[in-house]
Amino acid sequence: MSRTVFLIGHPLRHSISSAFQQAAFDHCHLDVRYENCETELLQLETRIRNLRQPSTLGANVTIPYKEKVVPLLDELDVLAARIGAVNTVVNREGRLLGFNTDAPAFIRALRQDAGFECHGKNAVLLGAGGVARAIGFALVQEGVRCLAVANRTHERAEALAAFLSGWCGDDTRVVTLPWEGLGHAPSDYALLVNCTSVGMRHSMTEGESPLEANAIQKGALICDLVYNPEETPLLKEAKKAGALVLGGLAMLIYQGAASFELWVGREAPLDIMFSSAREVLR
Repeated sequence: MSRTVFLIGHPLRHSISSAFQQAAFDHCHLDVRYENCETELLQLETRIRNLRQPSTLGANVTIPYKEKVVPLLDELDVLAARIGAVNTVVNREGRLLGFNTDAPAFIRALRQDAGFECHGKNAVLLGAGGVARAIGFALVQEGVRCLAVANRTHERAEALAAFLSGWCGDDTRVVTLPWEGLGHAPSDYALLVNCTSVGMRHSMTEGESPLEANAIQKGALICDLVYNPEETPLLKEAKKAGALVLGGLAMLIYQGAASFELWVGREAPLDIMFSSAREVLR
């Protein structure tokens, strides 16, 4: 029987997940189709309920539903429950299990693709949505010294900072920054992560950067989780400032590979996924 995996979110025009996930299924000779499922908020509950069908393996969940999907599921794994956000749903005999593969994929990308270790360093986090929640959790668990959270809606930044503070060790603290004051972020940060959609292709902010070069710390690692385009406006500004850069493609593939393995129980073909994603982005 042919099986299906869905990508649930809104909007999905920028997404390349269907390309590299389908390439992986085909490479492994699996009769599985990966389909985009553009979903309005009022449709979300029905979309999730339909994942219980025997022909459905599960789904990826993306902007803006990673937190909203949580109460619609039957069970969460330990990491997803702690973070409070889900990006992978697995259908196990009609029961829907939620996982978060974003957090470990981000740390894997930092280590393998940027050679960066977080422990004892200062970091700035832009955004306060579901992916920022996962990234912030990963950073405090890795033992950053200070994490500064900024979001256009400052109340959401404060809520995320309060949540993350509950998971901090004794040597980690979480603070907030006003979005308007990003140009005055602490000058000693070693890592800045953009978890917003600013600069994303096909979005209202396409071509924009959340920071200009004169507000970026020279020598810091600037990580933009926006992967389409592969070199975002923020990464261009970071290069002008003499910063190091890491695009969002590596994390995207690593989280997608972990999802693949949860759905089908076999190792994901990373090389196939990377080459397919880069072909689409070109």
